Amino acid sequence: MNDQARANSTHRPGRPYRRPKKDPVRILAFEALRAVDERDAYANLVLPPLLRKAREQDDFDARDAALATELVYGTLRRQGTYDAIVATCIDRPLREVDPPVLDVLSLGAHQLLGTRIPSHAAVSASVELARVVLGDGRAKFVNAVLRKIARDDLDTWVARVAPPYDEDAEDHLAVVHSHPRWVVSALWDALGGGRAGIEELLAADNERPEVTLVARPGRSTADELLGSLDDASGLPGRWSPYAVRLTEGGEPGAVEAVREGRAGVQDEGSQLVAIALANAPLEGPDTRWLDGCAGPGGKAALLGALAARRGAALLASEKQPHRARLVERALTGNPGPYQVIAADGTRPPWLPGVFDRVLVDVPCSGLGALRRRPEARWRRRPEDLEGFAPLQRSLLREALSAVRIGGVVGYATCSPHLAETRVVVDDVLRGRGGNTPVEAEWVDARPLLPGVPALGDGPDIQLWPHLHGTDAMYLALLRRTG
Repeated sequence: MNDQARANSTHRPGRPYRRPKKDPVRILAFEALRAVDERDAYANLVLPPLLRKAREQDDFDARDAALATELVYGTLRRQGTYDAIVATCIDRPLREVDPPVLDVLSLGAHQLLGTRIPSHAAVSASVELARVVLGDGRAKFVNAVLRKIARDDLDTWVARVAPPYDEDAEDHLAVVHSHPRWVVSALWDALGGGRAGIEELLAADNERPEVTLVARPGRSTADELLGSLDDASGLPGRWSPYAVRLTEGGEPGAVEAVREGRAGVQDEGSQLVAIALANAPLEGPDTRWLDGCAGPGGKAALLGALAARRGAALLASEKQPHRARLVERALTGNPGPYQVIAADGTRPPWLPGVFDRVLVDVPCSGLGALRRRPEARWRRRPEDLEGFAPLQRSLLREALSAVRIGGVVGYATCSPHLAETRVVVDDVLRGRGGNTPVEAEWVDARPLLPGVPALGDGPDIQLWPHLHGTDAMYLALLRRTG
């Protein structure tokens, strides 16, 4: 049976077949979700080219792009909650629903429960999408499920599908705030405290993050960036003197300094990591800096600019050649001397003890950036941390070897998970795992970021989305003593 015959076989007898309406916004959102699922792609990499292609069509405007973006990111952020709701509306295990069907159902659920789109419009648009991408037969299934979901609002559904907090606190938070249970547990351990703090953190993970610009010292200023924006589209950073936050409608590509590479897009937490390392007190020479895990280049560009102010040179090293090229692009035009190389920081080509300051922002689970990459929460597994552990320790050991006695190393991760932060540093300093202990001492990083509140008990720093409006960046500063 061909597609037309199959379609005609599913409509009511005596009623002429009506072709489904193609909605470019929802089709684009569906394509993005399929790419995330099928290719393990990240939405922040998949969505921009899809939007650029769509904008080439006269009938796809800025409002369409905004809706498509909200549908994709909103669906990914609330996937766990929507899965729990859908599971109560079907007569089979959720795992037996074909992934493309589940994507359409999730998109529909988000429109019903997470946006202001009227219920009838959300159901109708989702059924039309299903007819286009799934066929009329499965569209009937989508219609039936979404009509059940449309009977109640999000709060009512969550109260129905989430276990009571008093019976299983972690599972309750996992369903309510749409995080895997193991992630809830890990974040709670890292954060400490009671229920209020973890709820605020999980809620912050589900909020749309601001786009933050960084003015690269010696090449641009925050005042210049603000002056180039409309009054309503930019605000000063909360903590970094180089930061400008874009409000609703702000577009990085519209800023001349960004187009010219004199400024870039960089989370304020990442800026603070570079600033703290640069501000660490140092006796003796301060002329050679190293970024040992430099890709894609945001921190390297800021470090290079800060180094240039002191007449210091930066070596930026990145293992992957294609990422090293991104670092080169970010540093182009730096006012001071720099060099970019493709090298493995665990087997470095440089001599030991030759740098004054070293940064290693190590590969990690990325649990600190779930606002920006919501799909990572569903993709990561607890066992992934075991794969990162040897690399993180090796990179930190080599960084401490690369710095001179009296020099400072910054160990950073975009993860608050204790197994990727303080445990790594403690293991390296104490020589756990059969390695020789490293002669180094903690440097209290908190005074190096004056005005930034709630930095913890120290000497290391943990930033949080709900407390600082940044990614959950971690930084430990260590001074080599022998």
